[in-house]
Amino acid sequence: MGTDQKAYIKFSNAEKLMPQEEVLEINKQKSTLTVGIPNETSFQENRVSLVPRAVGLLVANGHQVIIESDAGKASHFSNNEYIEVGARIVYTSEEIYKADIILKVAPASLSEIDLLKSRQTIISSLHLTGQNDEYFKNLMNKKITAIAFEYIKDKTGSFPVIRSISEIVGATSILIAAEYLSNPEYGKGILLGGFPGITPSEVVILGAGTVAEYAARTALGLGAIVKVFDNSVYKLRSLQNNINSRIFTSIIQPKVLLKCLKTADVVIGAVHSSEGITPCLVTNEMVKQMKFGSVIIDVSIDQGGCFETSHITNHKNPVFKKFDITHYCVPNIASKVPHTASYALSNFFTPIILKIGEEGGIKNMLMNDYGIRQGVYLFNGILTKRYIGEYFNLPFQDIELLIAAFH
Repeated sequence: MGTDQKAYIKFSNAEKLMPQEEVLEINKQKSTLTVGIPNETSFQENRVSLVPRAVGLLVANGHQVIIESDAGKASHFSNNEYIEVGARIVYTSEEIYKADIILKVAPASLSEIDLLKSRQTIISSLHLTGQNDEYFKNLMNKKITAIAFEYIKDKTGSFPVIRSISEIVGATSILIAAEYLSNPEYGKGILLGGFPGITPSEVVILGAGTVAEYAARTALGLGAIVKVFDNSVYKLRSLQNNINSRIFTSIIQPKVLLKCLKTADVVIGAVHSSEGITPCLVTNEMVKQMKFGSVIIDVSIDQGGCFETSHITNHKNPVFKKFDITHYCVPNIASKVPHTASYALSNFFTPIILKIGEEGGIKNMLMNDYGIRQGVYLFNGILTKRYIGEYFNLPFQDIELLIAAFH
């Protein structure tokens, strides 16, 4: 069968154009859910998956929300705020893990997986590069349905959670740069942006994705000169169109890049690699030639970083100097603004939880929502992602076949 014919059949099935058996209308039986929100135990994970306002909406729709005491404290949401909207506060993780659905920001640790009950649902991030086969085997043994929110797609085929967090990270990276550029120890007392009668600051951005777009927006809003480098002309064109400004753009040519680095006040590394490791774009020698007191924000550090001088830092000790250039290399930048980032996650999770209830459970919802199905990596304990199975040498099955069999 030819590729075109296969594509046609796939399209036809999706759009119900092929002959189908008669489908009788079935009255959906709504279900009442219990949602558990545990404390985040991952290092410096300050976000919480649901804010009080969202909890109130779920409770108003008949669902029960159980929150471990102080789960929202790092995001500046108190226990009382949750109690006032109808949440139940508990003081042990064991009580949280009795809920139908466990909602987390970071992946569950092995000790948290031990607390899970058979056939529960967990929605969290996956952070595949930080996992091992034991993580998946433990979840499989308990027949867990697990959804990684970073893989969920919307109707346009993009990843809404990644985009939302990337927007926050992009804007925050410029504000962090402004903080250190003006710092007497790590910068030169420079105000990031433009000011009448003074030459504007120069911001160089490596990459032209969502992080770069929102970094560029924020820098331009402050009055800075912005220069963006990427090897995709399409991405560069899209960025210019999205911010509605004909800023300086270039493909990554070392000589052109070095010339811009020499005059830059801030350099943002925002290159994302689909292969999990970012290329090193700026060498030690190139960093040596940057201006004294300039600032590097390596957003790509969670994939290895795109500066040869970078190494991972954290929120308690976020910066270091190399060749008199300040480096900020914290992987989880969104946790620096956990209140805002928690709202972004909560705005995404709340409609999903409501939909699960309206559809009568997680399995019915997954049958009817292709985009959320893309986030499933375990369905009733069966691994559903080919690349995970091949990487860890674990058996896997296609989610579409499993859903069809369930139906």
